[in-house]
Amino acid sequence: MQDRRTPAPASLQARLAVAALSTLSLLTLPSLGCSESGYNDFEGEGGDGSSLGSGVGQGGAQDFGLFREILLEGGIPGPNTIDDVGFFAEHQVPMPTPDCGEDVCIHGLLGVMGNMISGSNCTVVLVGMNTPIDADALERPPLNLTIAVDLSGSMEGEPLDRVREGLLRMRNSLEPGDHVSLVGFGDDAELIVEHVAGDSVELATAIAGLESRGSTNIYAGLRTAFEVVQAHAQDGYQNRVVLVSDGLATIGLTSSEKIEGLATAWADLGYGLTTIGLGNDFDVDLMRSLAELGSGSFYYVEDYAAVEEVFEEEVQAFVVPLAQDVTIDATVFAGYDLRNIYGTKQAEVWGNHGHIDIPILQIAHRVSDDDNEKGRRGGGGAMILELTPTGDSPGEVGRIELEYQVPGSEELVEQVVEISSPLGPWETPDNGWFTNESVEKGFVMLNIYVAFEMAATRASKGDDAGALSILRPLALSLEAWLEQSDDADIEDDLFYVYRFIENIEARGSTTNSPNPVPPEPWPAD
Repeated sequence: MQDRRTPAPASLQARLAVAALSTLSLLTLPSLGCSESGYNDFEGEGGDGSSLGSGVGQGGAQDFGLFREILLEGGIPGPNTIDDVGFFAEHQVPMPTPDCGEDVCIHGLLGVMGNMISGSNCTVVLVGMNTPIDADALERPPLNLTIAVDLSGSMEGEPLDRVREGLLRMRNSLEPGDHVSLVGFGDDAELIVEHVAGDSVELATAIAGLESRGSTNIYAGLRTAFEVVQAHAQDGYQNRVVLVSDGLATIGLTSSEKIEGLATAWADLGYGLTTIGLGNDFDVDLMRSLAELGSGSFYYVEDYAAVEEVFEEEVQAFVVPLAQDVTIDATVFAGYDLRNIYGTKQAEVWGNHGHIDIPILQIAHRVSDDDNEKGRRGGGGAMILELTPTGDSPGEVGRIELEYQVPGSEELVEQVVEISSPLGPWETPDNGWFTNESVEKGFVMLNIYVAFEMAATRASKGDDAGALSILRPLALSLEAWLEQSDDADIEDDLFYVYRFIENIEARGSTTNSPNPVPPEPWPAD
């Protein structure tokens, strides 16, 4: 795989610089001074943005692997290959010290600055969570796991080789008390090995003997896997299915609605589901939706480095929830309107109130923004509330309330965080104002995500010039921001911005957009 830290080719950067002259003559971008002297004198623990704990991520997140791989192969990703939950989750966001006395601590951090497109006021509240639990020292309950592997003809060769290697790595990460079943599915489903010890020779032999055959009957494979998990379910065990597939459902019950209904029914009984996709042709929407319904995560295995990361390092994370039945309520006070919530799949906004439901929270193994030696990222991510100023008086901004159930018990945990500001709602300091560095990084993440989604949508409709009018100014803005801020995540994002531009130009698009002014991603109401 190509090194993602490699800067864009000099010729491309030169073309961007030339193109930017015409763009900047029509649009004055903000100075992007968000990274210098904008931090307030935040008092209390973690005011420097440091974290002494581990990040916390949401179940159901689509990782960023498919979007990356399409760009690396010279393609143009569609808007359905990226979502805000998964994109944010691949950014390590520092949080204050998790000293709330619970397994999960919530933080509400305020940021005010001019946005990276038009410079108009942008007020955000970054809602992040972390845990004092050390991921390396995590002791998890025993596992009752069934792995359902797609053995259709399209899995022959490299895809199945990756799965065999990944499952053997997973086996090495299992503990003596874990029990694993293996289901293979093609035209129909077959129970290959049932409820054997995770470190057994029988399991290793069954994995090594996997061979491709037939079509893709996802419904049969998933149903059989859940039935096997249920047959061996015990109190005190994590009961979970892992579904691995490289394609679309082509035989049996192929309706996404029926397959999702199956996952929902078993999730209601307490059986979780994690999905892993391979190749570029699997049903992204279905695999992501199944993971969300099953309180799990959706991963994309793009290469052998990803095999190691997903199957080996993530095995602890996707089977051990820190919290379940999580609700977050956000209330915004007079002076602001709550416009939108990014970074979660289950958010509702009405008036000045937002409600978020998250099935489970999981621990993230990654603890720094440069911990991506295997090409993948992930540090817990965050959620971002976008506020629109409506008043003039400084003071209280809002309140964040967290409630969750401790897994394996009836205990409920509640936390409340109050958010205030010394600024008037419309006041926008030149260098921005931030509770700590987390908010600034969160704002940059949000700008990149929105730009990727907008550009992918435009390119999918044939408007390559429109996509370039978004990506080129973004690239220049990120270059300027990185001159003041050293962040490996954003550097990696910038690589993909350049690759997106290069891929669009390579398919014959004009290098000069007839409308070089990028659209306003957050237009005024």
